[in-house]
Amino acid sequence: MPRLNLAGVPLAQLRFARALRNRGHDVEFIIGQKDESFIYKEIPGVALNILNVHTSKRMIPGIIKLIKKKNPDIIFSAEDHMTIWVLFSVILINSKTLVSGSSRVGSMDLEAYGGRLFSKNWKSFFLKILFNCVAWRANALTCVAKDMVEGYHRALKTTKHTHVYNIVVDEESILRSIEPVDHKWINSKNTKIIIAAGRLDKQKGFHDLVDAMHIVIKKRDAKLIILGDGVEKQNLQNQIADLDMDDYVDMVGYVENPLKYFSKCDVFVLPSYAEGMPNVLVEAMMCKCSPVATDCPTGPREVLKDEKYGKLIPIKDPVSMACAIIQSIDSPISFENLEKAIEPFKENAVIQRHFDLLEIEEKF
Repeated sequence: MPRLNLAGVPLAQLRFARALRNRGHDVEFIIGQKDESFIYKEIPGVALNILNVHTSKRMIPGIIKLIKKKNPDIIFSAEDHMTIWVLFSVILINSKTLVSGSSRVGSMDLEAYGGRLFSKNWKSFFLKILFNCVAWRANALTCVAKDMVEGYHRALKTTKHTHVYNIVVDEESILRSIEPVDHKWINSKNTKIIIAAGRLDKQKGFHDLVDAMHIVIKKRDAKLIILGDGVEKQNLQNQIADLDMDDYVDMVGYVENPLKYFSKCDVFVLPSYAEGMPNVLVEAMMCKCSPVATDCPTGPREVLKDEKYGKLIPIKDPVSMACAIIQSIDSPISFENLEKAIEPFKENAVIQRHFDLLEIEEKF
């Protein structure tokens, strides 16, 4: 992939690399560049190869050199630009290596693929042309959500994309979820605790969540913890102060391990206006939080199976959100149902799906 940083796609790919290595495969993780702020924790048995280039296109010479030297059985690529240049590389040298490309553009951003040559979206127009020119060479093209697949079919006029979920539930995640937490509300645990996590920007809807909590605390003994950092942090703090909710909302900031917080809380809320596939929602469910999520494109309805495993609410609707939180406090989702919900996101299920699509059997 082109960039290793603290974002959902790189973290998902690292987890995927670790899972493949755990199953006995020889794995090399190839990236264009690594953000200096990102602390990479070495995965035993997985080689990290940094090409030190700033765009995915400039990775082509390095990719070709590696293919010729190591003749890999499979290349898994993440993100559309990266997949295009990987496919271009194997076509150029007539390599027989299998290629599985993971597309991860959300439905709102996919609208850009409708750009025309002389429009403001001309770059996306060329991206669309390039993708369709090389897509024939892909052995598999995948998306992390079923709704996303439909978006790609409409945007790129291809029928090759299908869904494969990210690995969310694995042994390391389970171990991380049981680590201790030093937080006054969690340690005393004399109230119901609502939790949310993510990048603090307007599209994530945290302002709506604060408004919803202002309603909830009038009807239930509850408090809210928000994990994450971002450009809206100060605005959120001002909103909390204006509503006189400093004793009810704690903005913890970025935490390296949110799972240990999830496992000690009661209700998880995803207030987003748009998602790709919200791994954080699955993580919270793995940690036995009752989920409340906006019915945004894409992912939440798919994960919650039309409210079978949690509450779905309209976006930008704090009143509905408050009602759903109260209902989840009073009638939490059973652990048995949460376990059923996360089954498709477990390591073995995801790896098997990848190899089934590539029509090969694993050899250990």
